[in-house]
Amino acid sequence: MNQSPATTGQPDTSGKLAVSPYERLARLGITLPASPPPIANFVTHVREGNMLYLSGQGPREADGFMHVGKVGAEVGVEAAYAHARVTGINLLAVMHEALGDLGRVKRVVKLLGMVNAVPHFLDHPAVINGCSDLLIDVFGEEVGPHARSAVGFGSLPGNITVEIEAIVAIRD
Repeated sequence: MNQSPATTGQPDTSGKLAVSPYERLARLGITLPASPPPIANFVTHVREGNMLYLSGQGPREADGFMHVGKVGAEVGVEAAYAHARVTGINLLAVMHEALGDLGRVKRVVKLLGMVNAVPHFLDHPAVINGCSDLLIDVFGEEVGPHARSAVGFGSLPGNITVEIEAIVAIRD
Protein backbone atom coordinates (compact mmCIF):
# COMPACT_ATOMS: atom_id res chain seq x y z
CA MET A 1 0.00 0.00 0.00
CA ASN A 2 1.43 3.36 -1.01
CA GLN A 3 1.22 6.28 1.36
CA SER A 4 0.77 9.81 0.12
CA PRO A 5 3.99 11.62 -0.79
CA ALA A 6 3.46 14.14 2.00
CA THR A 7 3.58 11.49 4.72
CA THR A 8 5.80 8.76 3.31
CA GLY A 9 8.90 8.13 5.36
CA GLN A 10 10.78 4.98 6.15
CA PRO A 11 11.72 4.05 9.70
CA ASP A 12 15.24 5.06 10.61
CA THR A 13 17.58 2.84 12.64
CA SER A 14 15.97 4.01 15.90
CA GLY A 15 12.52 2.95 14.67
CA LYS A 16 11.31 6.57 14.36
CA LEU A 17 9.61 7.68 11.17
CA ALA A 18 12.29 9.31 9.03
CA VAL A 19 11.76 12.55 7.15
CA SER A 20 10.22 11.87 3.74
CA PRO A 21 12.02 12.84 0.52
CA TYR A 22 9.21 15.35 -0.14
CA GLU A 23 9.74 17.02 3.23
CA ARG A 24 13.47 17.20 2.50
CA LEU A 25 12.77 18.73 -0.93
CA ALA A 26 10.50 21.33 0.69
CA ARG A 27 13.20 22.18 3.25
CA LEU A 28 15.64 22.65 0.36
CA GLY A 29 13.15 24.94 -1.39
CA ILE A 30 12.83 22.57 -4.35
CA THR A 31 9.62 21.95 -6.26
CA LEU A 32 9.84 19.03 -8.67
CA PRO A 33 9.23 20.05 -12.28
CA ALA A 34 7.42 17.90 -14.80
CA SER A 35 9.59 15.04 -15.98
CA PRO A 36 11.58 16.20 -19.04
CA PRO A 37 10.55 14.39 -22.24
CA PRO A 38 13.07 12.24 -24.12
CA ILE A 39 14.96 14.06 -26.88
CA ALA A 40 15.24 11.01 -29.17
CA ASN A 41 13.99 7.44 -29.60
CA PHE A 42 14.13 6.21 -25.99
CA VAL A 43 12.11 6.24 -22.77
CA THR A 44 12.98 8.13 -19.60
CA HIS A 45 13.11 5.00 -17.45
CA VAL A 46 12.78 1.24 -17.43
CA ARG A 47 11.71 -0.82 -14.44
CA GLU A 48 13.02 -4.36 -14.24
CA GLY A 49 12.07 -6.18 -11.07
CA ASN A 50 13.02 -4.05 -8.08
CA MET A 51 15.41 -1.88 -10.12
CA LEU A 52 14.67 1.38 -11.90
CA TYR A 53 17.04 2.46 -14.66
CA LEU A 54 16.89 6.15 -15.55
CA SER A 55 18.03 7.44 -18.93
CA GLY A 56 20.47 10.31 -18.97
CA GLN A 57 19.06 13.68 -18.01
CA GLY A 58 20.58 17.07 -18.67
CA PRO A 59 20.62 20.48 -16.99
CA ARG A 60 17.15 21.55 -18.16
CA GLU A 61 15.47 24.18 -16.02
CA ALA A 62 11.71 23.95 -15.34
CA ASP A 63 11.10 26.65 -17.97
CA GLY A 64 12.93 24.57 -20.61
CA PHE A 65 16.21 26.52 -20.56
CA MET A 66 19.21 24.22 -21.12
CA HIS A 67 22.64 25.02 -19.69
CA VAL A 68 25.25 24.61 -22.41
CA GLY A 69 28.97 25.05 -22.86
CA LYS A 70 32.35 23.46 -22.29
CA VAL A 71 33.34 22.96 -18.68
CA GLY A 72 36.86 24.26 -18.17
CA ALA A 73 36.43 26.89 -20.88
CA GLU A 74 33.34 29.11 -20.77
CA VAL A 75 31.76 27.19 -17.84
CA GLY A 76 33.48 26.99 -14.45
CA VAL A 77 33.32 24.23 -11.86
CA GLU A 78 30.85 26.08 -9.59
CA ALA A 79 28.40 26.69 -12.45
CA ALA A 80 28.76 23.11 -13.68
CA TYR A 81 28.14 21.84 -10.10
CA ALA A 82 24.87 23.83 -10.13
CA HIS A 83 24.01 22.32 -13.53
CA ALA A 84 24.58 18.82 -12.12
CA ARG A 85 22.23 19.72 -9.25
CA VAL A 86 19.54 20.79 -11.76
CA THR A 87 20.11 17.49 -13.56
CA GLY A 88 19.59 15.69 -10.24
CA ILE A 89 16.27 17.48 -9.80
CA ASN A 90 15.26 16.19 -13.24
CA LEU A 91 16.26 12.66 -12.24
CA LEU A 92 14.08 13.03 -9.13
CA ALA A 93 11.19 14.17 -11.34
CA VAL A 94 11.56 11.03 -13.46
CA MET A 95 11.72 8.85 -10.33
CA HIS A 96 8.57 10.51 -8.99
CA GLU A 97 6.75 9.99 -12.30
CA ALA A 98 7.89 6.36 -12.53
CA LEU A 99 7.14 5.39 -8.92
CA GLY A 100 4.41 7.80 -7.84
CA ASP A 101 6.21 8.25 -4.53
CA LEU A 102 9.91 8.94 -3.90
CA GLY A 103 9.47 7.09 -0.60
CA ARG A 104 9.59 3.88 -2.67
CA VAL A 105 13.30 4.44 -3.41
CA LYS A 106 15.11 1.83 -1.33
CA ARG A 107 18.61 2.86 -2.42
CA VAL A 108 20.30 5.05 -4.96
CA VAL A 109 22.63 2.42 -6.41
CA LYS A 110 24.74 4.12 -9.08
CA LEU A 111 25.20 7.31 -11.08
CA LEU A 112 27.05 7.80 -14.34
CA GLY A 113 27.99 11.46 -14.62
CA MET A 114 29.21 12.80 -17.95
CA VAL A 115 30.85 16.22 -18.18
CA ASN A 116 31.19 18.11 -21.47
CA ALA A 117 34.74 19.25 -20.79
CA VAL A 118 37.85 20.53 -22.48
CA PRO A 119 40.59 17.88 -22.79
CA HIS A 120 42.75 19.31 -19.97
CA PHE A 121 39.86 19.53 -17.44
CA LEU A 122 40.58 17.41 -14.35
CA ASP A 123 37.78 18.07 -11.85
CA HIS A 124 34.91 15.91 -13.14
CA PRO A 125 34.08 14.50 -9.67
CA ALA A 126 33.59 18.02 -8.22
CA VAL A 127 31.06 18.77 -10.97
CA ILE A 128 29.01 15.58 -10.53
CA ASN A 129 29.00 16.15 -6.76
CA GLY A 130 26.20 18.63 -7.53
CA CYS A 131 23.89 15.68 -8.23
CA SER A 132 25.36 13.34 -5.61
CA ASP A 133 25.07 15.92 -2.84
CA LEU A 134 21.44 16.59 -3.80
CA LEU A 135 20.47 12.91 -3.76
CA ILE A 136 22.03 12.44 -0.33
CA ASP A 137 20.25 15.59 0.91
CA VAL A 138 16.90 14.30 -0.41
CA PHE A 139 17.16 10.61 0.52
CA GLY A 140 19.39 10.79 3.59
CA GLU A 141 22.53 8.93 4.62
CA GLU A 142 20.97 5.45 4.45
CA VAL A 143 19.40 5.62 0.97
CA GLY A 144 21.28 8.39 -0.86
CA PRO A 145 24.97 7.36 -0.93
CA HIS A 146 25.80 5.54 -4.17
CA ALA A 147 28.48 4.16 -6.42
CA ARG A 148 29.42 6.57 -9.17
CA SER A 149 31.48 7.31 -12.23
CA ALA A 150 32.30 10.89 -13.25
CA VAL A 151 33.89 11.12 -16.67
CA GLY A 152 34.73 13.70 -19.29
CA PHE A 153 33.33 13.71 -22.82
CA GLY A 154 34.39 15.68 -25.87
CA SER A 155 30.76 16.63 -26.49
CA LEU A 156 27.25 15.97 -25.23
CA PRO A 157 23.90 16.37 -27.05
CA GLY A 158 23.05 20.02 -27.73
CA ASN A 159 26.37 21.03 -26.13
CA ILE A 160 24.82 20.56 -22.62
CA THR A 161 27.32 20.84 -19.79
CA VAL A 162 26.42 17.59 -18.00
CA GLU A 163 24.35 14.45 -18.47
CA ILE A 164 23.67 12.00 -15.66
CA GLU A 165 22.12 8.51 -15.59
CA ALA A 166 20.92 6.74 -12.44
CA ILE A 167 20.07 3.27 -11.20
CA VAL A 168 17.90 2.94 -8.10
CA ALA A 169 16.59 -0.02 -6.11
CA ILE A 170 12.90 0.26 -5.25
CA ARG A 171 10.50 -1.21 -2.74
CA ASP A 172 6.97 -2.20 -3.61
